[in-house]
Amino acid sequence: MNGQRHFFFSSVLFVLGAIVLIILFAFKANMSQSFYVYPLLFLYSYFIVIFELSRVAGAMFYERVSSRILPTNPAYEPYVSFVIPCKNEEAAIANTIEKCFAADYPKSKLEVIVVNDGSTDRTGEVLHALKRKYRQLVVIDWKVNRGKRHGMAAGFKIAKGDIVVQLDSDSYIDPRTFRQLIIPFSNPSIGAVCAHADPANADQNMLTKMQAAYYFMSFRVLKAAESAFFTVFCCSGCSSAYRKSVVLPIIDIWLNEKFLGKPVTWGDDRALTNWVLRLGHQTIYTDRARAFTIVPTTMKQLLKQQVRWKKGWFVNSLSIAGFILKTRPFVALTYFFPLIFITLVTPFIVTRIMFYNPIVSGSLPLLYFFGILLIAAIITLYYRHVSRE
Repeated sequence: MNGQRHFFFSSVLFVLGAIVLIILFAFKANMSQSFYVYPLLFLYSYFIVIFELSRVAGAMFYERVSSRILPTNPAYEPYVSFVIPCKNEEAAIANTIEKCFAADYPKSKLEVIVVNDGSTDRTGEVLHALKRKYRQLVVIDWKVNRGKRHGMAAGFKIAKGDIVVQLDSDSYIDPRTFRQLIIPFSNPSIGAVCAHADPANADQNMLTKMQAAYYFMSFRVLKAAESAFFTVFCCSGCSSAYRKSVVLPIIDIWLNEKFLGKPVTWGDDRALTNWVLRLGHQTIYTDRARAFTIVPTTMKQLLKQQVRWKKGWFVNSLSIAGFILKTRPFVALTYFFPLIFITLVTPFIVTRIMFYNPIVSGSLPLLYFFGILLIAAIITLYYRHVSRE
């Protein structure tokens, strides 16, 4: 019943938002001569609105698709290995490890592998103290830092599990929902599963509260929309699981990837997900497995993180473009390439609307702001509705 109410609310919200946006653009087109002067600008506006609303629509259908197609076999219990690379995480690593061993899962089928990647604080001491407490905790101790990708690869290579859960050192999966991350692998076509993640420190300041909304958009809207087509392009490093038999054969290729002749040191999770897709396996998102991660608390930290993520997105998008049209033509034409187009063109459009037009013609971008606020309002209402449930 809750699912029906949720779908009804989402449908009404989506339809009303779409109607208002269409009326807005039609009014602007009919009332302004600039429609005939700047036809490409208006076509872009229609295109981006339809594209953004289509992602919300995809997210709305995510639950229905998941409930009808994804397996729900509670008896499926493969051996699971956690792999956690870490560096200088003395304050967070103990909580992450303890949450792993607290998972609602047979303890005889769990192991936790932590790669201490050249920490200079007390991380090593914390790990060895925990090793005395947990017999199935494996610690790889490196004195010199090698990087997250090397840590992940080392963990994958010694993992005993059929399923490998990759966690960031400051993240954890809610133990009560852990099983929901593993159950989808009873479908042999599933190669990777991404859990839903929220900021653990969302209430710390205004910046972290804003990131809570950003995470909802990234996971419950964007990844959910991608999951409706079984093609999640990035299984997040803070909370994802992989079928080891899929990843292990290509682990060294992934480890030694280069861009313009230099080793790639960012976008590790996105690159690994892309290899799973390249090999013909499905990647999905599940909101039934809940994870939490520590997000940046200052603008400097956030900008540094976003630059690193965007570099990874750019490099891996070039890689995806080489195979996605052949393996998943519908997703490529309706989602991937339109996303690339919007990402590359939008900065130029925004510059024209925000700076060029006001200076040259004196026109203020009021309708542009109104359109953005309207789309944001639709997503915010959807966020409030889903988070309340």
